[in-house]
Amino acid sequence: MTRFTADDDLRDAEFVAADLTGSRFRFTDLDGATFDQSYLPRVVMRGVDLTGADIDGQIDGLKINGVEVLPLIEAELNRRHPGREHARSQVLAEQRESFEAALRTWSATLDRVAAMPAGTVDEQVDGEWSVAQTLRHLVFAVDGWVRHGIQGLDGAFSPIGLPFSEYDDEARALGVDVTVTPSFQEVQTAFADRTAQVRALYDSLTQEAFESPARRLPPWEPETRSLPVWRCLGVIVNEAWEHHRFAERDLDELERRRLAPGT
Repeated sequence: MTRFTADDDLRDAEFVAADLTGSRFRFTDLDGATFDQSYLPRVVMRGVDLTGADIDGQIDGLKINGVEVLPLIEAELNRRHPGREHARSQVLAEQRESFEAALRTWSATLDRVAAMPAGTVDEQVDGEWSVAQTLRHLVFAVDGWVRHGIQGLDGAFSPIGLPFSEYDDEARALGVDVTVTPSFQEVQTAFADRTAQVRALYDSLTQEAFESPARRLPPWEPETRSLPVWRCLGVIVNEAWEHHRFAERDLDELERRRLAPGT
């Protein structure tokens, strides 16, 4: 086992795709450390100081001081965002209304962006996606789960869609150009088109069809996997809610920085 001690200066070190499985950090100063797209299941923390920590991610089973956190967080997010609780509902009408509620929140956010300084839609906070990039990702999600998957369309992917970062190379084979910088008008047009397609799909479904297996899944899913239509559409609705939360978080930060003294 490699051992680093106080004699080793690892400040501002960067670990990219490094395997730290089983590593131990004891009396270690991680002030300001960033864990981005990292795999941390079964991590054990004892006697740690998490003052001011900010965590976004998959936290199923996470316990803090013996209390499982996820149910508490889900309840609070659902309280803040009525309709979110049905994002993955197996009831067609409930999930459809959750989608509409998510779109209403997005509409309010886009109105907010329009009232902010020009260029805000393309501003990033600490490397996170901008509003424009977020909408492009939602377009990509619809293309994968709805157009390619449920509807079985060939050539389903918009060239301006934005995949999750681990899928950049594979997305090129689908006709997606991860290097393109479309205008915000193009992004809004693509987003509105995909939104209309999802609405039309909901309108066409019966509860029985909603519960039936999808024709196929996105190309990044295992070929042997099968999911019902409600699960696939639930991904779209959940993505709309979660990425809206991220977008609002970053817009709050942009406003805070603009109002900070000396800026």
